[in-house]
Amino acid sequence: MAFKLTVDGHPHTIEIVRRRPHLVLRIDGREHEISLTGNSGDGRQTIQIAGIPFHFTRAHAGDRQIVRFGGHTFLTGIVDPRSEAEGGGSTQDHIKAPMPGAVVSVHKAAGDAVKRGETIVTIESMKLQTALAAPRDGVVAEILREEGATFEKDEIIARLEEEAGKA
Repeated sequence: MAFKLTVDGHPHTIEIVRRRPHLVLRIDGREHEISLTGNSGDGRQTIQIAGIPFHFTRAHAGDRQIVRFGGHTFLTGIVDPRSEAEGGGSTQDHIKAPMPGAVVSVHKAAGDAVKRGETIVTIESMKLQTALAAPRDGVVAEILREEGATFEKDEIIARLEEEAGKA
């Protein structure tokens, strides 16, 4: 069975091809042999993909994971097939905080055109900076928090203008 995982707003299809003797995943149509080779217990981990080690750090943020890899921070989550079937609802117009924290920098302003995945605001939570990206192409309607402002989990930080034809 396939499932979808988003990484910074970009969906990826993942299928488990086999579990033994090694885990093999098909990610976006390409097979990868995966093995967990190190887990320090503090979030630092190492996996091997096709025999090449990759070091990363991860932390839980509700139903999502924050992954720090190669000098970049990624917000990941499983795509709920029900919300995908409904077209994503209003969440495509809202950029929400995945965890409580503070705004570090604001990269866009109301009226700015954005492409899907483009950073709108950078936040910090538990000493980890995360880029909040546009969930779709559009225009920023408003930024609801300025630099230094704090917020709670799931608060809307920015809004995109409604898509044309949306009721």
